[in-house]
Amino acid sequence: MSSSVDHGVLVVTVHQDPGRSGETPLFTRIGDLVSAHRPAAVVVVLDRPASAGAALSVVLRVHGLCSGLGILMSVATGSAPARRALHAAADRTGVRLVVHARRHTAVTGTAFAAAA
Repeated sequence: MSSSVDHGVLVVTVHQDPGRSGETPLFTRIGDLVSAHRPAAVVVVLDRPASAGAALSVVLRVHGLCSGLGILMSVATGSAPARRALHAAADRTGVRLVVHARRHTAVTGTAFAAAA
């Protein structure tokens, strides 16, 4: 995992799927970053190797955290199956999750929405 701030948006990139045993530690690390950068909007980027399994579960948990804190969050992943899975799972929570195909689009769109 790596992180940066781009256009005032916290960008967290997950490079590999953490597996079930790494799910909670990854969620904790991202949650700590979200808290430290609060109230900045958040974009979670899933690299191709991290676009399935436990990483998707972590993204959904982070989405719940951000929603509860009133923080705008979106996701970027080049994986169409991952985008569909995230949309379907997030729709059940009642809070819309915006999922983009490209990092740049996610960051600029999230920055624009946060500024509005």
